[in-house]
Amino acid sequence: MAKSKQLFLKSKRSFRRRLPPIQSGDRIDYRNMSLISRFISEQGKILSRRVNRLTLKQQRLITIAIKQARILSLLPFLNNEKQFERNESTPRTTGLIIKNK
Repeated sequence: MAKSKQLFLKSKRSFRRRLPPIQSGDRIDYRNMSLISRFISEQGKILSRRVNRLTLKQQRLITIAIKQARILSLLPFLNNEKQFERNESTPRTTGLIIKNK
């Protein structure tokens, strides 16, 4: 039983070897849109550290850079285009609804 566990762990270790998502020459900055866009989901959310495979320091810097880019209107806060398409087809009522007594 112990040998099978060791074989399983060895294969798992070799699978985890990957290149880091951020190279040493890359600057984590709000102006570096090609870098920032890799760490945002389709909906505009910041991806977690486990998904990104980043260190804690890199994830903090990425988060700060994304937030700065959002404030400066370089990135949208939300990307929900499908929701807008669906809402445009449904009529909206504006104004107050008055109940007769």
